[in-house]
Amino acid sequence: MKANIRIALIGDYSASVTAHIAIPPALELAAKALDAAVEPVWIHTSKLTRKEELRALRGYQGIWCVPASPYANTEGVIAAISLARTGGIPFLGTCGGFQHAIIEYFRNVIGRADVAHAELNPDAENPLISKLSCSLVEVSGTIWLTPGSLAQRLYGTDRVDEGYRCSYGLNPDFAQSVRDRDDLSIEGTDDAGDIRILRLCHHPFFLATLFQPERSSLKGAVHPLIREFVSVAAGR
Repeated sequence: MKANIRIALIGDYSASVTAHIAIPPALELAAKALDAAVEPVWIHTSKLTRKEELRALRGYQGIWCVPASPYANTEGVIAAISLARTGGIPFLGTCGGFQHAIIEYFRNVIGRADVAHAELNPDAENPLISKLSCSLVEVSGTIWLTPGSLAQRLYGTDRVDEGYRCSYGLNPDFAQSVRDRDDLSIEGTDDAGDIRILRLCHHPFFLATLFQPERSSLKGAVHPLIREFVSVAAGR
């Protein structure tokens, strides 16, 4: 009997969002490659208002914070990411999930409760997540994978091209704060050296990408990062 892997998809589902359409088949392709069965469960962020609802996430084998922010309940998203980080639950964050994983880390690990997201607080003087100098909406870009990193081993190459639909990313003013951490691994950067893949070290699997690897399913391809996410979740 195939293992049934339940994955909580944290986000506000919309049939008009390409990533939302792509995520379930991306998980299914990865599970099939692993001879497993996967059950994606959409969890609208408005439901993450009580401790009981957040604790229920412990019953899932993995948590994926999906694109299309701002979310209906930003604090609920932050709490779900915190649960995954502290509880050792395999976690994948893509696009908006990448942005909010960084916010959660700065808030709860570094202790910067003042960090802001420019999309939610456009008047913030120095937001942690700021508007990109060049929009990455419906474009592809090169990712240079850090030698010896998990991402480089999974892709099996040093350079990949990935698709985006994003207008916000890590403010370059905070990049050095990330590089100075020994519990974070910068797994990939773009041509300008801006961070595009981050991984939390000493965690079963906690990885975030500004790009949308789920788009690989639109071409029927198994994505190596998603496959590894599902693989680790299967063993939880």
